[in-house]
Amino acid sequence: MHTYGTAAVNDRGQLEIGGVNVVDAAAQFGTPLYLYDVALIRERARGFKRTFDQLGVTAQVAYASKAFASIAMMQLAEQEELSLDVVSGGELYTAQKAGFPVERIHFHGNNKSREELEMAFDAKIGCIVVDNFFELDMIGDISEARKQEMSILLRITPGIEAHTHDYILTGQEDSKFGFDLNNGQAEEALKIASEKPYVDVLGLHCHIGSQIFETTGFVLAAEKIIGKLADWRSRLSFEAKVLNLGGGFGIRYTAEDDPLEPAAYVEEIIRKVQAETKKAGISMPEIWIEPGRSLVGDAGVTIYETGSVKDVPNVRKYVAVDGGMSDNIRPALYEAKYEAVLANRVNDPVEETVSIAGKCCESGDMLIWDVPLPKAEAGDLLAMFCTGAYGYSMANNYNRIPRPPVVFAEKGEAKLVIRRETYDDLVKLDLPLGLPQPN
Repeated sequence: MHTYGTAAVNDRGQLEIGGVNVVDAAAQFGTPLYLYDVALIRERARGFKRTFDQLGVTAQVAYASKAFASIAMMQLAEQEELSLDVVSGGELYTAQKAGFPVERIHFHGNNKSREELEMAFDAKIGCIVVDNFFELDMIGDISEARKQEMSILLRITPGIEAHTHDYILTGQEDSKFGFDLNNGQAEEALKIASEKPYVDVLGLHCHIGSQIFETTGFVLAAEKIIGKLADWRSRLSFEAKVLNLGGGFGIRYTAEDDPLEPAAYVEEIIRKVQAETKKAGISMPEIWIEPGRSLVGDAGVTIYETGSVKDVPNVRKYVAVDGGMSDNIRPALYEAKYEAVLANRVNDPVEETVSIAGKCCESGDMLIWDVPLPKAEAGDLLAMFCTGAYGYSMANNYNRIPRPPVVFAEKGEAKLVIRRETYDDLVKLDLPLGLPQPN
């Protein structure tokens, strides 16, 4: 078993997370259950921030809350002095309910509504990351009507895409996000924004991909953007105060994955920006990054109870659990891979390779296709690792299955931070037909 953070096996052969016995947590809160290792989240957050501090670079580390958004998670981010990215009115509202400092909130999204933008102005958030001309015009109109200043970053596509070990140099014009750096759109956006009296262009933002295991893409993006900033300073007298290089730092899901430590990404980015700004003769901007998955992904474990077993001789053995694509849609959506153990008897010898089936009425509801386990029986507890990012945040009520609870584990204490949905919750928005019975 690969151990993450505080994960350990106790003297009874049972999995513990954050000093909390998973068997006890399952008995107390039921299954399925999302269990988070709070100490690991704190460690990751401090690792990112420490590297900036050690290198003497002014920075913001913003938690990309789309990975997992809740009041408690945003309060944890505030405890660790992170900034916060939101991508919807709902995430912004959650941040406000959490009491998160509004000046450290950044609002992303490719189709923000006027209502969402006005909500951001009302809250006086720190920054809006502008994605397109339509949004830029709305921000200009709102700010002028209110005589209220708003800081913005222009999201640009630098012509580099990176995923895992691959990076691609491309015009990247075929993207729903951002202003293209190569075809003149980004420069046009800068000129338009600079003419708006209440809009302050802090700098540029880019996000080159996700689950990235190397620094090459970030280095190439920084080099290209700083070259453009040097050009804009000489021709447009624009000097960026902020360069946001996004997130996408990879984590280990299975033995196939080999990510870098958070500090390695940050240090390489800083060194490159320092070198390129010095070479270009421009001021070093403040560096912002946006880790999401790399903060919470491997800190989360989902606990299931096993149920039915179907053995197809000479083909496959299916072990079903009491959750599935309703609490983790990533395997069905992305063919995402995971590892798992039987949490109630981790040390038992492996006897077979089985496939973990969800309970949704879909043949594609498979959580793991092949996982080595002891012989599983009904009532065992299956712990599926690295579900902390895009598990709960993408959870759904397909088949009218209630969403699981979320528990934070730290120093032996299990804290319920999102309660389990009930059947009453499922119908609370429903309205009766209200039509007469047909003849």
